[in-house]
Amino acid sequence: MIWNWLTFWRRKRSQGVPDWRVVMYTRAGCHLCDDAWALLEAVRRRYGFALVKTDVDGDPELAARYGLEVPVVEVNGKVRFRGVVNAVLLRRLFEAGDG
Repeated sequence: MIWNWLTFWRRKRSQGVPDWRVVMYTRAGCHLCDDAWALLEAVRRRYGFALVKTDVDGDPELAARYGLEVPVVEVNGKVRFRGVVNAVLLRRLFEAGDG
């Protein structure tokens, strides 16, 4: 029974989520953004999703919406994290396939 579960889990994880799109809204000089980007890059290598970085200061609308809350991480159009990206919750999101 355990063997079947482990086989299923490994197969599920190896399939990845290549059709998912993750956008991180950031700004220059944000140390939390640097930490979040490093975490997202590490998780992207494991799950294979598309990852884009967008500077909010280049667009007045984005600066008004997210300027005080960066980093903001959006997965498939839905904001999932603001200010700090929780590594455990991020991995659970991808493992659950719940984008």
